[in-house]
Amino acid sequence: MASFTLKDIKLRVPGKALTAPLRKALEDGRYEWNEAAAVERHVKAGDRVLDIGAGAGYISILAGRKAGPGNVVAVEGNSVMMEALRENLDANGASATTLLHGAVVADSYDEESVLFAARDAFWSSSIADENTRPDRIVEVPALKLSALLEEHRPTVVSMDVEGGELELCQQPWPDCVRLVVMEIHTALYPPSGVKAIFDGMSKNNMTLMPWGTRGEVIVLQRCDK
Repeated sequence: MASFTLKDIKLRVPGKALTAPLRKALEDGRYEWNEAAAVERHVKAGDRVLDIGAGAGYISILAGRKAGPGNVVAVEGNSVMMEALRENLDANGASATTLLHGAVVADSYDEESVLFAARDAFWSSSIADENTRPDRIVEVPALKLSALLEEHRPTVVSMDVEGGELELCQQPWPDCVRLVVMEIHTALYPPSGVKAIFDGMSKNNMTLMPWGTRGEVIVLQRCDK
């Protein structure tokens, strides 16, 4: 188990879930720094935060410091990360944060489980596709997006799902969500996919929030008028 400190947050990560670039990002403080900046700027006391693709727990912990750790739900699909993720939350004052194991899927998905790619670098893990090495595939619970949103009624959603955002943005989102911090993975789909993300969220009455949007990390806000 490797240990890292980002700001004053201490994170432990299994060695088998690290690659050299990921290790360097954690050592240099560049790990999820765009998402962190957006969360620290926009999450408010009393917000309810759903962190989809929680990884090592960094964003969940930061969100809990703003909203209260009991108002955060962290979702992670990588089985390798679950024990360390719970330990990281507990060690950083976020023991009240709810942790869910599973991969978030669109409502059109009909099965109770889904094949998940647990890649060498935990930040690259995602729902498996035809290019996934068989020895990296595990079966994890399938968590429908609408069920998560309905049960937990988040006001803020942070989402890093390695390409899965394209499909998730095509379906209805409830009005309780006022802000979405999302990494879009433009290497995984063409420009028409980026357009589909913005078009889908526009149908949900959400538009770009410039403050916090940087590179592939975008912030979307609900239109009040």
